[in-house]
Amino acid sequence: MRAIWTGSIAFGLVNVPVKLYSATENHDVSMHQVHEKDGGRIRNQHRCQECGKVVEYDDIVKAYDDGDHRVILTDEDFEALPAGENDDLDVLQFVPNDQIDPIMLEKSYFLEPTSKTPKAYLLLRKTLEDTDRTAIVKLTLRTRTRLAVLRVSGKVLMIQTLRWADEIRDVDFKGVSSRAKISDKELEMSAKLVESYSEDFTPEEFTDDYQQELAKLIDAKIESGETLDVAKAFGDEEDEEEPSGDVIDLMEALQKSVDHSRSSKKKTAKKTGKKATSKKTNTG
Repeated sequence: MRAIWTGSIAFGLVNVPVKLYSATENHDVSMHQVHEKDGGRIRNQHRCQECGKVVEYDDIVKAYDDGDHRVILTDEDFEALPAGENDDLDVLQFVPNDQIDPIMLEKSYFLEPTSKTPKAYLLLRKTLEDTDRTAIVKLTLRTRTRLAVLRVSGKVLMIQTLRWADEIRDVDFKGVSSRAKISDKELEMSAKLVESYSEDFTPEEFTDDYQQELAKLIDAKIESGETLDVAKAFGDEEDEEEPSGDVIDLMEALQKSVDHSRSSKKKTAKKTGKKATSKKTNTG
């Protein structure tokens, strides 16, 4: 990983030197646009709608247009703004962990201690753990002032940038204010359904099937040329049957869901039992 920012966490008179690393990466298969006829790469051009000429990147500046006025903003204009470059990650307040609404969270970053004696880093981490608090911080990242949370992730301090309050949309959907009556029996059955699906979250169990199949398709095309038998490449895997049609009765839908969940768990348990028996037989 490469550090994208170097500075210090600053709260009170305490400074914690850190480096900032992106905590996530995109696993999507990278592709280009090409001409179908000859496979030639398609290149984007920036063409001015006034003079019709292709404009070089160095000659492009940003502008704000409100419909009546167009204001041109140059690099010098942006550099003159008060945000500028700031090497401090300023702690504004410490708040209870459960007060952070997940809808506000954006990108995640890891913080690496850079001091030869990282005691302040360890102290801050331990304090956040013991007090169940999250720090609200402000930092300048790529010339933009960002609000973020600073929290503990395992043994590492990390920050997650936040959307500003006015970036969260207010909604008033008609359906959520419905006065439809929910019976005790429906609520009980719904709770049983939730319980039948309840288990610890293990993200490693879930994979991006689309990207895996896309990579498999690309590999098959490389091996066999342009012509490709898709069925041969992916096999004849059949999807599980799913109930069709609209289910009007809510209780019936909940009962079917509970039964389906129980049935699936029994099948999984049987398969696991067979595998264990097979392993014992092979070992013997």
